[in-house]
Amino acid sequence: MNRVLVLNSNKQPLMPTRPARARRLLSSGRAAVYRRHPFTIILKEALDAPKIQPIELKLDPGSKTTGLALVGHFERDSEVLWAANLSHRGQAVKANLDSRRSLRRGRRTRKTRYRAPRFRNRTRPAGWLPPSLLSRVANVKTWARRLLSSTPLLSIAVETVRFDTQLLQNPDIDGVEYQQGTLFGTELREYLLYRHHHTCAYCVGLSKDPILEREHVVPTSKGGTNRVSNQVIACQSCNQAKGGQWPKEWLAELQQSKSKLNQTRARNLEKILEGVRPTLKDAAAVNAPRYRIGDDLKALGLPTTFWSGGQTKLNRSTQGYPKDHWIDAACVGESGSDVLIPERMEPLQILAQGRGSRQMCRMDRFGFPRTKPKRKKRVQGFQTGDLVRLDQPSGKYAGIHFGVVAVRERGDFDIKTFIQGRKQKITARCARFTLLQRSDGYAYAY
Repeated sequence: MNRVLVLNSNKQPLMPTRPARARRLLSSGRAAVYRRHPFTIILKEALDAPKIQPIELKLDPGSKTTGLALVGHFERDSEVLWAANLSHRGQAVKANLDSRRSLRRGRRTRKTRYRAPRFRNRTRPAGWLPPSLLSRVANVKTWARRLLSSTPLLSIAVETVRFDTQLLQNPDIDGVEYQQGTLFGTELREYLLYRHHHTCAYCVGLSKDPILEREHVVPTSKGGTNRVSNQVIACQSCNQAKGGQWPKEWLAELQQSKSKLNQTRARNLEKILEGVRPTLKDAAAVNAPRYRIGDDLKALGLPTTFWSGGQTKLNRSTQGYPKDHWIDAACVGESGSDVLIPERMEPLQILAQGRGSRQMCRMDRFGFPRTKPKRKKRVQGFQTGDLVRLDQPSGKYAGIHFGVVAVRERGDFDIKTFIQGRKQKITARCARFTLLQRSDGYAYAY
């Protein structure tokens, strides 16, 4: 298990202790629970604190998950004291922005209050990052500051990876081709027409439709990108027949048909899918914010070192550890070549969920309000996301439950417990809710 973080009576960090010793301190009344996640206790009186040993915070930033590990460098060996996997919400941020953009654009075409587009007065300063990437940077910075306030850290080690997207797409590219790129000297549409010999890539002219269009193999509505490898030339008939389906869904429909046109489409679609390369979104999400993450960590005032991903992989494979984000974090740097990971250690799973929404009303698919404006964020001292204890004296949910609460203004709460799941419409005046930890924008699990 993870070590328990310890604070003295002045809220100064001490060495993390084992769960058994923390249990004894709590049962004897010499300590109290300071925070549930990560589990932290605070001492009520001065005790003989152990000698402060060097503790290093190690991070393995990723596009979807970042590994965190606290490694103690003792005289006998280096050991992982605490570990966690931090899951980001970059895709959710992008989806919310896309939804807002589509609703605003839809309003401009209606006979309602005109909202003029403001494209000309938008400026992006040096070092600008999209909000989806800024959320990743903020998550890493937040947890580095939290661990710094509850652990006597002496240094920080970060894995910095730079992906060469040219080599990822074509490992054999070299020389002038590497410098010029794929579309050197030609436009995208002309390049696609040349690549597909001015015919539809699906039916090869069998539909006799003269209108040729650019078509995304993986639709942009499904997360497809505008990369050249994800685009083909298709006639209007094939483009409309495919629509916004996943390519494999359309392939299954075509294979069930017995018409000559659909059989031709199925054969060519199979060839296209063999040549479609995976998206480079994750590589770009790691490349873009790496310097911002490094600058924010150095601003904490601790010695910060940066290491390559190749050394991390070598350290992990040499010691025979499985692939995981928190294990990669423990193996970062030179000190990661010999690090002890306790058996059956379970990292804390941290899921970024945001800190509420500033949107006043929920919209329907046409962009019109479908709910009333929000009036209160807190109801009877609770807000959505708080970790609570529920004492239900009677009824369907009689008993004691622990979980995350969702509040309503009329006083009916929902609680999502860690074992039984969601319990709906529990009247606050008929039950007893006890606050355990305020909502901090993250969900936790093991």
